[in-house]
Formats: sequence, C-alpha cells, structure tokens
Amino acid sequence: MKNVVKCLKMSLKYIDIGANLTDPMFRGLYGGSQKHQDDLELVLKRSWTQGLQKMIITVGTLNEADEALSLAQKDDRLYITMGCHPTRCGEFLPNPEQYYEGLKAKINQNSSKIIAIGECGLDYDRLHFCEKETQKTYFEKQLSLAEEFRLPLFLHCRNSHDDFIEILRRNKSKLDSCGGGVVHSFTGTLEEAQDVIDFHPNLYIGLNGCSLKTEENLNVVRQLPNDRILLETDCPWCGIRPSHAGQKFVQTKFPTVKKKEKWTAESLIDGRCEPCQISQVLEVIAGVKQENVESLADVFYKNTIKIFFSKEK
Repeated sequence: MKNVVKCLKMSLKYIDIGANLTDPMFRGLYGGSQKHQDDLELVLKRSWTQGLQKMIITVGTLNEADEALSLAQKDDRLYITMGCHPTRCGEFLPNPEQYYEGLKAKINQNSSKIIAIGECGLDYDRLHFCEKETQKTYFEKQLSLAEEFRLPLFLHCRNSHDDFIEILRRNKSKLDSCGGGVVHSFTGTLEEAQDVIDFHPNLYIGLNGCSLKTEENLNVVRQLPNDRILLETDCPWCGIRPSHAGQKFVQTKFPTVKKKEKWTAESLIDGRCEPCQISQVLEVIAGVKQENVESLADVFYKNTIKIFFSKEK
C-alpha cells in the first residue's frame, strides 16, 4: 500500500475517458453467474480516492443508454457517450431512421450528461458480429450525429485503419464542426497514429493497458506527442497484466484477490480492471518516455478538459 499512499500525496488528477461501468462484472456477475455482491459503489469510491475527477461511461448501443444515464445522474462527476459500437451496428438495420432518431432523442433529453458521440468506428477483427459494409455505413451516419450536436467523437478502430481514416477524411467538415475526438484504446502502428494526428488538430490518441502490451506498443507510445494523449482504462477490460511489456514500469500496487469468489471490499479482483488503475497507465507512459509523472498527469488532464469539458461553465 505504500505506493498507493505516495500517489495520493502527489495529488495527481485524472479523467478516465473510457469506463464501461455498466458491465455486469461491477455488479458481481460473470457469465450470468453471481460470484460476489454488487460492488460498483466501492469501485467508484476507490476511483475518487485515487484522484479521478471525472469519468466518461462508454455506451455501445442504444439499449445500454438508460442504464448508463441512470448511473451518471447519481454523480456530477460521471458523464456518458452516446452511439453504436461497430460490432453492434446491425441494430440499425431493422429501421435505420428510427434507431438514429432514438440516439438523437437521448442526446436532446440529456444534454448535460452526454458529452461525446460513440463508441463508433470500425472493427474488422470481429466481422462475425457485424459485416464490413454495415459498419462503414453507420459509422459515417454517426459522424452526422456528431456534427448536428457539435459533440466530440469517441472512436473505435481495430484492424481497419485505411477505411477508418478514409471515412474521416471525406467527412472532415463534420470533424471541424464537432470539435474532433479521440481514437480510444489505440493499439496501432506509429504510422497509423501519425495519420490520425496529422489529419486533424483536435484528434487525440486514447491509451490504456491494451496500448501497452508489447515492446512494439511501447515504442509507439514513446513517440506520441504528449499534447495528443488521453488516459483511459476501458475497464473492466484492458488492465496491465504481469505478462505485458509495460508492467515493469508500474509503481502503484493495489490489494488484489486471484479468484472472484474470494472477493473482499478492500481488494481488486485479478483480471477485472478498475478506474483507479488509471494511475498505472500513467506510470507506464511516464516510464516509457522517461518523463516526470506529475508533469505528464497535468498535460493529459488538460488535454481531456480541452476536448470533452471545455464547454463547462
């Protein structure tokens, strides 16, 4: 616990731009089976204690919106995205306009809580969930949503960079109108990151544990400009595992139980990432870049405020 105390004394401030807080794991459910009690409130308490100032809850389908909104409305520090994940874009097909109007209605009714459009984009690793042309059609459709409401984009790109960047390029005016966004959970090459950065001055790169798995990943992160990086956890996924290349730079350790059935109120569960672990993401980036943790935390925090919270009074 010494490292945790040290981190707290530095009073670092974080914003997690991608937290899947509606995932059943935070209710103690794994594969439909109750393994421990609902501990979302404890997860949130750990997050605030660790220095998180705000969190953006990721919405991946219209059907998830109400649960995410209900959660966000309970705390001024919680916000949400609104959109359709590429693997779920088949949900548009029965009635595309009705689905689109459903997204618009949620945004109109909850403008103080919905601060980004997404998660939207392309995912060619999981075409068994949604075929390529459907993904492309409704990714582009959601860019119109961002333009209409002038909300930044929360973007997803997996094994699809060429089509992804081509769609963004032909919709540059929409990016200008909505103010940009972030390509979250980035795991691509340096050339792909450079494409994103060069394309638009307000497009950022979101980094989490999945961005820090391999030495190749670390080499990309080392060369990213600090003023274009945002921090996230993508919890309960994308934790930094012992086998990951970035693990050697982790300083903050949390009490952890190996088996979910051994749950305690004070411990994290091995394999279930929590928002509080955003401090570890920062530590790995600082270690890779050989830069000061406090200075980087401040830069990344200000980046996030600029793209997602600059409209706040």
